[in-house]
Amino acid sequence: MHRLSWTSVAPVVALCALALTWGRHLGTVPVAAVAVIIASAVLAAVHHAEVVAHRVGEPFGSLILAVAVTIIEVGLILTLMSSGGAKAETLARDTVFAAVMITVNGIMGLSLLIGSVRFHTVRFNPEGTGAALATVATLAVTCLVLPTFTVGEAGPVFTPGQLTFAAVASLALYGLFVSTQTVRHRDFFLPVARDGRTLWDKDDDGHADPPSDRRSLISLGLLLVSLVSVVGLAKVESPAIESAVAALGLPASFVGVVIALLVLAPETLAAVNAARRERVQTSLNLALGSAMASIGLTIPALALASIWFSGDLRLGLGPTHVVLLAITVVVSVLTIVPGRATRLQGGVHLVLLAAFLFLAASP
Repeated sequence: MHRLSWTSVAPVVALCALALTWGRHLGTVPVAAVAVIIASAVLAAVHHAEVVAHRVGEPFGSLILAVAVTIIEVGLILTLMSSGGAKAETLARDTVFAAVMITVNGIMGLSLLIGSVRFHTVRFNPEGTGAALATVATLAVTCLVLPTFTVGEAGPVFTPGQLTFAAVASLALYGLFVSTQTVRHRDFFLPVARDGRTLWDKDDDGHADPPSDRRSLISLGLLLVSLVSVVGLAKVESPAIESAVAALGLPASFVGVVIALLVLAPETLAAVNAARRERVQTSLNLALGSAMASIGLTIPALALASIWFSGDLRLGLGPTHVVLLAITVVVSVLTIVPGRATRLQGGVHLVLLAAFLFLAASP
């Protein structure tokens, strides 16, 4: 009889842990146990995401993981905001901006560095990757920069009409990009071989035959269970995270960074695994797709939820973060335009991520 693998057991254990700990105050030992369970669920999520991606092919696999993680991330943000308080007004901004910096600089930089260390030079499609970057930059400026400069409301806040426009524009851009990525110009987002050939077939990368429909459906279900459990357990851990942040003397906004790091862990590992197989285009699809979904799905959801939440939704970035975003966009353009990269480009992006993390901890 076929034995259950740990990747099948871990999501179920995580879901049971979520049911047992939800709404309860945890001591030191349970907090540590939950952290271990989260780590195992993240690794299981990566495994099941790769199974699903192998079945449906690129770019659908990257899209499924990015959208699934982001939808649950929205649920986590809304859950934490429902507790109210002054910190709830900036939690969405801090988490979304952290997600953008982690994906564009962290995931992309780490993938380029690992791929280039192993294969010297990595290749990708500049048409598709450039289109994704342009969409991310437009979404980030529209939703996170413009509120700082509008004058309809005091502070970095949109008026209701402006927030509605930003939400509709975000959904429209995201929908247009998904249509371009999966229908009209799918070839722009497929992995590229060393000779410049686009890998159309699922077996072009030397993988085994795609998994069966039954196995793929089981993996899809376990992927969703893993993601729900990870984000739910992150909510359970949030009081401990907030206490640790305060004890270390870090600003309250750093909680958003920690949340983004936890939520994006599955995508980070999946992107690194793809880079190790010389499929950096898949890594870039994950990185930029996650950044795009973090803004394009989160802002509309928050705009709708703001009808019921009291207090302002402060989306505008401060001067330091605006500068970091501008540098990130410029560097990303210079990285993507040639269609190939070395370890230098990966290192530059990782230094930008380190700058963001350092300034988030010591503003």
